[in-house]
Amino acid sequence: MTLTQLEIFSRVAELQGFTSAATRLGITQSAVSHAIRSLEQELGVELFRRHQAQVELTDIGQQLLVRARAMLGLATTLEQEAADARGMKRGTLRIGSFGPTSSIRLLPPILAQYRSDYPGIEVHVDEGPDRQVLQWLEERRIDLGFVVLPQERFDSFPLVEDQLLALVPAGHALARESQLRLDQLCREPFVLTEAGSSELVSRLFIGAGLTPNIRYRCSQLLSTLETVARGDALSIVAELSLPQGVDRGYASRPLAPVVQRRIGLAVLDRRQSSPAALAFIHLAQQLCGQAKAAILR
Repeated sequence: MTLTQLEIFSRVAELQGFTSAATRLGITQSAVSHAIRSLEQELGVELFRRHQAQVELTDIGQQLLVRARAMLGLATTLEQEAADARGMKRGTLRIGSFGPTSSIRLLPPILAQYRSDYPGIEVHVDEGPDRQVLQWLEERRIDLGFVVLPQERFDSFPLVEDQLLALVPAGHALARESQLRLDQLCREPFVLTEAGSSELVSRLFIGAGLTPNIRYRCSQLLSTLETVARGDALSIVAELSLPQGVDRGYASRPLAPVVQRRIGLAVLDRRQSSPAALAFIHLAQQLCGQAKAAILR
């Protein structure tokens, strides 16, 4: 068994196909098939069920995938620790990002400085809903991820804090209020954004013993904003997720009482994190701290 076989196995499982895995890895499909066949013969188990163009993991394949990703992660850490000794001239960093808060507001300046400091580190960014980022962390598909804190099952590092805001159409009667209570948002249709802090918003209503009239679920924040601007529904979003400098057809108001949200970075285990990941975390905390200090001045 080789690390190359495990990498191919992991890619086939992730992409659910030999052809797509070959394309991603830059090798031939026959090389992928040969690697999987050799690995299955060596282990004495069937790892995939074949369904024409697609494949799916068997039960034992799913179990072994967790181990394979752990082994690949440790191998990457070993390589990057050696690279660190050479000045981190080479390596790979996989980042999970969710919603506009991390993908648009936080990540770009951090990434720009990181690439300047460590040009030899190849950075991959995967974007998805906040719950997807947590799943990627657990599955070791990413090295670190932007998350809504707290996250007790991970090692986490706080970066910034903002608040949740009620979102109402610009001409709505509630737009005249300076703050809005949760119960006021339950009387009309509600749109829930699946990306970003959807779970935080859902827990907020559950904790208050309230049930919003959810009529719409949008995978992207832009769709949520357009739904509110049309007057079709109300919503709750995070302050940092809202676009700046645009003509808006909606009004945002703080919740009463105020609901804070903390954003940070998380890793599965700090002790096993690569030097590249730890360097990114250190830089992110430094830049976010400087930005907060500038705002307070």
